[in-house]
Amino acid sequence: MDSFLLQGAKRNMIETLRNKGITDENVLSAMEKVDRHLFVESYLWSRAYNDTPLPIHCGQTISQPSTVAFQTQLLSVGKNDKILEIGTGSGYQAAVLGAMGAKVFSVERHVDLFVKTKEIISKIDPKIILRCGDGFAGLLAFAPFNRIIVTCGAPNVPPALLSQLAPDGIMVIPVGQGKQVMKRIIKDSNGEVTEESYGDFVFVPMLEHKSKRN
Repeated sequence: MDSFLLQGAKRNMIETLRNKGITDENVLSAMEKVDRHLFVESYLWSRAYNDTPLPIHCGQTISQPSTVAFQTQLLSVGKNDKILEIGTGSGYQAAVLGAMGAKVFSVERHVDLFVKTKEIISKIDPKIILRCGDGFAGLLAFAPFNRIIVTCGAPNVPPALLSQLAPDGIMVIPVGQGKQVMKRIIKDSNGEVTEESYGDFVFVPMLEHKSKRN
């Protein structure tokens, strides 16, 4: 597909995000920098900048741009923030966070998807650290994290992730079975936790990785 058409489609996507209430210019700027079509198969490029989820390997999906933007806006990302992502998937969300100047660590449970995504990410933003393992366990070796984002539907808030969230940290996580409620969890400087809800979403389920490798 012609690169001129793809860039035009991306500009239209950014305008759609503005119309859907995304106001964080840092989020919009990052999503304008990252080429979403590179994270899907070429036969899907004509739809890459539509506001819709698309299929990727291992029966997973790349979230629709408005969901990526909404979660990222809730995360209140600052430059050099240390961010843990649970559910690497295509790598698109990680790349957006990287484009915002964050230090990104991401965990994927599907080995085949991890291998494919690592190849893509190594060309786009090699500073992003990817691991194949159990998202419920987080990445203790790299903790604590200023921000944690979960891009799959969790049955609950995993205690390990909450413990790896730094004081003054924020976690954004969809919680629920089948249909999820988007939660923003804020840990204050004393370690006290408050929780906010931001509407219903549907994500692929968060599942354990059998080997539980970090």
